[in-house]
Amino acid sequence: MIDRTRQQQIADDLIRRLASAVRGAQLYASGHPLVGRNINAFADAVGVFLSQQPSVTIGLIGDEVVVDDAPVAKAAGVLGEIKTRLQNRGVQRVTIQHGVEPAEIRALVAALNNPDTTDVQGVALTRLPDGSFEMPHVRVGRILVEERVEASVADMATIRRLYDEAVASATRIWEGAQADGSVDPEEVRNVVHSLAQAVAQNRTALLSLTALRSRDDYTFTHMVNVSILVMGQARGLGIDGPLLREFGMAGLMHDIGKIRTPTEILTKAGKLTDDELVTMRRHVLDGAEMLRRTSEMPPLVPIVAFEHHLRSDGSGYPEGIAKRSLNLCTQLCSISDVYDAMRTERSYQQSFPTDRILAVLRDAEGHKFDQHLVRRFVQLLGIYPPGSLVRLNTGVVAVVLRAYPVDPYRPRVRVIIDTDGRPLESPWDLNLWERAAGLDRPTSVTTPVDPAEFNIDPLDYL
Repeated sequence: MIDRTRQQQIADDLIRRLASAVRGAQLYASGHPLVGRNINAFADAVGVFLSQQPSVTIGLIGDEVVVDDAPVAKAAGVLGEIKTRLQNRGVQRVTIQHGVEPAEIRALVAALNNPDTTDVQGVALTRLPDGSFEMPHVRVGRILVEERVEASVADMATIRRLYDEAVASATRIWEGAQADGSVDPEEVRNVVHSLAQAVAQNRTALLSLTALRSRDDYTFTHMVNVSILVMGQARGLGIDGPLLREFGMAGLMHDIGKIRTPTEILTKAGKLTDDELVTMRRHVLDGAEMLRRTSEMPPLVPIVAFEHHLRSDGSGYPEGIAKRSLNLCTQLCSISDVYDAMRTERSYQQSFPTDRILAVLRDAEGHKFDQHLVRRFVQLLGIYPPGSLVRLNTGVVAVVLRAYPVDPYRPRVRVIIDTDGRPLESPWDLNLWERAAGLDRPTSVTTPVDPAEFNIDPLDYL
């Protein structure tokens, strides 16, 4: 795992070396020693990332250059140059995966200098229909502000199936714990392993599935949602590998103590009595004890089960806990738990719109929750999370594809319904954060839309 400070340092170094490699390849012949040294230095910087994680992505978001989720700040001296180069080539992201060959790095640098490059020293660049190109371990994506695309659900279907399987496994884990008072750690690990891989490969698509709401299996979808939300936040903080999976296990198991809470209390529509409240709050103790006694369960998991209702300002429960130095996983789990619980409709609660939920979290910044973690959570999901259906200022309806961290109110969307309420034959994508001339071009979201109004599932358009 790369700690946050170190990640920022090597991100800055990566951008500097990329800029030097591209500039050198532009100024000198390919066989010049300086070109080789600069490309090798860039490859070494890539190797630092790939020694700790499966891939690294260099992205251009508005006027910011980011490495994974970290905006590059200290490399400001080269930012203008590399931003201009990426923008001129129409590049939005460069993803380099573990196993990349030196020849692929050389081909990447050549392609950033010459967009018509198709083969560099035997490395073929595969051109894709959207203007992107890829090699075995490198993919370069282009900016297409109003790209007309045929909606494809192949990847989304795979991730939806994975999510459904995770909910089914969570159901078995819960029912097994009810039957014999113990948790199957192997099944917990298997669930989280699959989800962690999906978080690493397509975090946005997986996060969109957490928007699914169902009264019938709230308990199990909540378990899975919190696990995904915890890992999504952790991944953004540079946490990966075995520790990421431990965070996911803690999120999945945070409420397992509720198997001992009477159903009539869990589902009561009205306010709980004082005695019922005491019974409800015992779930943190019951869960921690059950998980502590489970062999092969990482120590972090029972700790989070015990702490996830404690708050930094001394509120929450269990009461009488003097030390409030909560571990990072507990804090991420608490934010995820509150967020998912508030946006889900249950027999005793109406769901709340995302902006209200995030306002509640923001009101608690620096008191109940760490302000930096709350702000990063808002950047992760945006005001309109992936998978949301929204109406834009021109009257068209769109599905949110991903948040824009710099401005959570202006996400990337896919327009699917015209101003007359008719589905489009060819949906098209739009970055709302990009200003462009033209009165007919949408520029902002005006309101969320209930998918039932059009009898559609927004996830089908991801």
